[in-house]
Amino acid sequence: MENSKTISVLNDLLHITNDRIKGFERVEGKVWESYSDLKGEYDKMISQSKIMKNEIINLITERGGKPDEDTSSLAGNLHRTWIDIKNSLPVTNNDQETLENVVFGEKHAIEAYDNALKSGDLCAESSKVIADQLKQLRVSYSQFRNIERYKSKED
Repeated sequence: MENSKTISVLNDLLHITNDRIKGFERVEGKVWESYSDLKGEYDKMISQSKIMKNEIINLITERGGKPDEDTSSLAGNLHRTWIDIKNSLPVTNNDQETLENVVFGEKHAIEAYDNALKSGDLCAESSKVIADQLKQLRVSYSQFRNIERYKSKED
Protein backbone atom coordinates (compact mmCIF):
# COMPACT_ATOMS: atom_id res chain seq x y z
CA MET A 1 0.00 0.00 0.00
CA GLU A 2 1.29 3.41 -0.94
CA ASN A 3 1.82 5.92 1.82
CA SER A 4 0.58 8.69 -0.49
CA LYS A 5 -2.81 6.96 -0.83
CA THR A 6 -3.15 6.70 2.94
CA ILE A 7 -2.24 10.38 3.34
CA SER A 8 -4.72 11.39 0.64
CA VAL A 9 -7.59 9.45 2.24
CA LEU A 10 -6.71 10.81 5.68
CA ASN A 11 -6.68 14.38 4.33
CA ASP A 12 -10.14 13.76 2.83
CA LEU A 13 -11.36 12.64 6.26
CA LEU A 14 -9.67 15.67 7.80
CA HIS A 15 -11.77 17.85 5.47
CA ILE A 16 -14.91 16.03 6.65
CA THR A 17 -13.90 16.56 10.28
CA ASN A 18 -13.26 20.25 9.59
CA ASP A 19 -16.73 20.39 8.00
CA ARG A 20 -18.19 18.95 11.21
CA ILE A 21 -16.41 21.49 13.40
CA LYS A 22 -17.40 24.44 11.20
CA GLY A 23 -20.97 23.17 11.00
CA PHE A 24 -21.18 22.80 14.78
CA GLU A 25 -19.85 26.34 15.21
CA ARG A 26 -22.66 27.61 12.98
CA VAL A 27 -25.28 25.72 14.97
CA GLU A 28 -24.00 26.78 18.37
CA GLY A 29 -26.58 28.69 20.35
CA LYS A 30 -29.31 28.43 17.71
CA VAL A 31 -31.41 25.68 19.21
CA TRP A 32 -30.61 25.55 22.91
CA GLU A 33 -33.60 27.58 24.07
CA SER A 34 -35.98 24.99 22.59
CA TYR A 35 -33.79 21.92 23.02
CA SER A 36 -31.67 22.61 26.10
CA ASP A 37 -31.48 18.89 26.88
CA LEU A 38 -29.31 18.42 23.76
CA LYS A 39 -26.64 20.95 24.78
CA GLY A 40 -24.49 18.41 26.64
CA GLU A 41 -24.50 15.96 23.73
CA TYR A 42 -23.73 18.76 21.31
CA ASP A 43 -20.78 19.95 23.43
CA LYS A 44 -19.53 16.35 23.54
CA MET A 45 -19.70 16.19 19.72
CA ILE A 46 -17.64 19.37 19.39
CA SER A 47 -14.95 18.05 21.74
CA GLN A 48 -15.02 14.69 20.00
CA SER A 49 -14.55 16.36 16.59
CA LYS A 50 -11.51 18.28 17.79
CA ILE A 51 -9.94 15.10 19.19
CA MET A 52 -10.68 13.28 15.93
CA LYS A 53 -9.06 16.12 13.97
CA ASN A 54 -5.89 15.88 16.07
CA GLU A 55 -5.76 12.10 15.68
CA ILE A 56 -6.02 12.39 11.90
CA ILE A 57 -3.38 15.14 11.78
CA ASN A 58 -1.05 12.90 13.81
CA LEU A 59 -1.61 9.97 11.43
CA ILE A 60 -0.83 12.17 8.43
CA THR A 61 2.34 13.68 9.90
CA GLU A 62 3.57 10.27 11.15
CA ARG A 63 3.43 9.12 7.52
CA GLY A 64 5.39 12.13 6.30
CA GLY A 65 2.37 13.95 4.89
CA LYS A 66 1.22 17.53 5.19
CA PRO A 67 -2.21 17.83 6.81
CA ASP A 68 -4.74 20.22 5.25
CA GLU A 69 -5.54 21.42 8.77
CA ASP A 70 -7.98 24.25 8.09
CA THR A 71 -9.43 23.13 4.79
CA SER A 72 -12.98 21.92 4.45
CA SER A 73 -14.70 20.27 1.51
CA LEU A 74 -16.59 22.09 -1.22
CA ALA A 75 -19.69 20.05 -0.37
CA GLY A 76 -19.40 21.12 3.27
CA ASN A 77 -19.05 24.78 2.31
CA LEU A 78 -22.10 24.56 0.04
CA HIS A 79 -24.14 22.80 2.72
CA ARG A 80 -23.30 25.49 5.32
CA THR A 81 -24.22 28.23 2.83
CA TRP A 82 -27.56 26.52 2.17
CA ILE A 83 -28.20 26.27 5.92
CA ASP A 84 -27.47 29.99 6.32
CA ILE A 85 -29.93 30.82 3.54
CA LYS A 86 -32.65 28.57 5.01
CA ASN A 87 -32.11 29.97 8.50
CA SER A 88 -32.54 33.52 7.21
CA LEU A 89 -36.08 32.77 5.98
CA PRO A 90 -38.74 33.74 8.55
CA VAL A 91 -41.20 30.97 7.60
CA THR A 92 -39.03 28.02 8.54
CA ASN A 93 -38.70 26.14 11.82
CA ASN A 94 -35.04 27.00 12.29
CA ASP A 95 -34.55 24.96 15.47
CA GLN A 96 -35.88 21.74 14.02
CA GLU A 97 -34.16 22.28 10.66
CA THR A 98 -30.87 22.97 12.43
CA LEU A 99 -31.15 19.62 14.21
CA GLU A 100 -32.02 17.94 10.92
CA ASN A 101 -28.87 19.45 9.42
CA VAL A 102 -26.80 18.00 12.27
CA VAL A 103 -28.24 14.57 11.40
CA PHE A 104 -27.56 15.12 7.68
CA GLY A 105 -23.95 16.10 8.39
CA GLU A 106 -23.37 13.12 10.65
CA LYS A 107 -24.80 10.76 8.03
CA HIS A 108 -22.47 12.24 5.40
CA ALA A 109 -19.48 11.85 7.72
CA ILE A 110 -20.38 8.20 8.40
CA GLU A 111 -20.57 7.49 4.67
CA ALA A 112 -17.18 9.13 4.05
CA TYR A 113 -15.53 7.20 6.88
CA ASP A 114 -17.12 3.94 5.76
CA ASN A 115 -15.91 4.51 2.18
CA ALA A 116 -12.41 5.28 3.43
CA LEU A 117 -12.28 2.02 5.37
CA LYS A 118 -13.61 0.04 2.40
CA SER A 119 -11.15 1.66 -0.04
CA GLY A 120 -8.23 -0.45 1.15
CA ASP A 121 -6.02 2.64 0.98
CA LEU A 122 -5.46 2.97 4.73
CA CYS A 123 -2.59 1.33 6.57
CA ALA A 124 -3.44 -0.91 9.54
CA GLU A 125 -2.89 1.77 12.21
CA SER A 126 -4.91 4.34 10.28
CA SER A 127 -7.71 1.82 9.72
CA LYS A 128 -7.93 1.16 13.45
CA VAL A 129 -8.11 4.87 14.36
CA ILE A 130 -10.65 5.60 11.61
CA ALA A 131 -12.78 2.58 12.59
CA ASP A 132 -12.82 3.83 16.21
CA GLN A 133 -13.83 7.30 15.01
CA LEU A 134 -16.55 5.79 12.84
CA LYS A 135 -18.03 4.10 15.94
CA GLN A 136 -18.15 7.50 17.66
CA LEU A 137 -19.82 9.07 14.62
CA ARG A 138 -22.48 6.36 14.59
CA VAL A 139 -23.25 6.99 18.25
CA SER A 140 -23.66 10.73 17.73
CA TYR A 141 -25.76 10.13 14.61
CA SER A 142 -28.11 7.81 16.47
CA GLN A 143 -28.47 10.37 19.27
CA PHE A 144 -29.64 13.07 16.86
CA ARG A 145 -31.48 11.22 14.10
CA ASN A 146 -34.78 10.87 15.90
CA ILE A 147 -35.72 14.53 15.84
CA GLU A 148 -39.39 13.77 16.29
CA ARG A 149 -38.65 12.72 19.87
CA TYR A 150 -37.35 16.23 20.60
CA LYS A 151 -40.13 17.88 18.63
CA SER A 152 -42.75 16.05 20.70
CA LYS A 153 -41.49 17.82 23.82
CA GLU A 154 -42.90 21.05 22.40
CA ASP A 155 -46.45 19.68 22.29
